[in-house]
Amino acid sequence: MKITAAAESDFQTVKDITQQTIKAVYPNYYPKGAVNFFLAHHSYEKIMRDIRSGDVFLLYTDTNEAAGTVTTEKNEINRLFVLPEYQGHGFGGALLLFAEERIAENYDIAELSVSLPAKAIYLKKGYVFKEYCAIKTENGDYLCFDNMEKHMLKQK
Repeated sequence: MKITAAAESDFQTVKDITQQTIKAVYPNYYPKGAVNFFLAHHSYEKIMRDIRSGDVFLLYTDTNEAAGTVTTEKNEINRLFVLPEYQGHGFGGALLLFAEERIAENYDIAELSVSLPAKAIYLKKGYVFKEYCAIKTENGDYLCFDNMEKHMLKQK
């Protein structure tokens, strides 16, 4: 596997990984209004802004298939998604480690907002609860998530 910086020409790949993963996983955990909020949140403008800032990365399998993406902005990990057919093969862990190493170059703490399906994974990776959040979405549905953090070891 390899992880590379996303270029503007990779926009559709990043969007497809993000949207396909949300559509496949999130309806099992969230009501429709919250799922729609997630889908709209990862808009063209936000993804392209992050790509242009050099903050978006793609993970490719050994057969050169794009399987996942992660965004790091300062000390925050955002938009970490692995396509459902590639989940359970260590790709998410590889993306998380990559993001943590990138953050540890300049920051002591990594922060992220954690969806319900991913919370157990981050707890196992050493993240700790910081605060509970809820956003009211369409139809009176709520998007509930936790903000978590992890102390980084400085890279030498």
